[in-house]
Amino acid sequence: MKKLLLAFLLMAIPLISTAQSFDHDHKAWSALLKKHVVLIDGGKASQLNYAGLMKDQAAMKSYLDTLAKVSDAEFKGWNKNQQLAFLINAYNASMAAKILTRYPNIKSVWDFGKLFGNPFKDDFIPLFARKLSLDNVEHDTIRAPGAYDDPRIHFAVNCASVGCPMLREEAFVGERIDAQLEEQTVRFLSDRSRNRAAADGKLEVSKIFDAPPWYGNDFRKGHKGFSTLEGFFAKYANLLTDNAEHQKMIRAGKAEIRHLDYDWRLNDSRR
Repeated sequence: MKKLLLAFLLMAIPLISTAQSFDHDHKAWSALLKKHVVLIDGGKASQLNYAGLMKDQAAMKSYLDTLAKVSDAEFKGWNKNQQLAFLINAYNASMAAKILTRYPNIKSVWDFGKLFGNPFKDDFIPLFARKLSLDNVEHDTIRAPGAYDDPRIHFAVNCASVGCPMLREEAFVGERIDAQLEEQTVRFLSDRSRNRAAADGKLEVSKIFDAPPWYGNDFRKGHKGFSTLEGFFAKYANLLTDNAEHQKMIRAGKAEIRHLDYDWRLNDSRR
């Protein structure tokens, strides 16, 4: 029995060592973001200095390699917040790395192609001993029913486009992810270029909140207490307009919702 227990402990040591060695603060990714993300519009939006990031491709590859080394079993041993932070960071870092493969000769993520070469469907991300696409990470994993159930992730994953909620200037970390997601939500809804009450009181909001294939339904599933889009906007009415009457309409769920066009231009600081 003692020999069996000893053998079990010896087998477990490498797993324990690997789990302890992974940096759940994602310091390497945070360092790159702090160096190359440019905050604009009072911190409600951002641009990425791709030209500068290109000079740090070795650091980018090193970070992505650490993500690729995480096994499925190790990942499943983490708590939900650590898992979600890992997936969001993996998505954002992989998206940035994808852009660098074409930079500076790229003006939009769709320059890769929509049918052939679709950047969201291309299996180019090495995770969990297989190749995943951006859609696999976001839709099949982060948004999988019962997995994390947080519609605020739409303000965290970044598609390298002007219309997308800002790329955060630091990595997401499990210990603070709820506060980080809430801040991302506030920032995005405070950006009047993408979400606002018009002069007639009608809500003009991002295409993100539209019907499928967009993500409006994610705010109707009861997650984080939101069962309607109207209820979601009601909570943040003061961010969408300074007009007291319009705020009252939004809080009462009486403001008609219109969706703005999505700006797919590259979120490049040189733009």
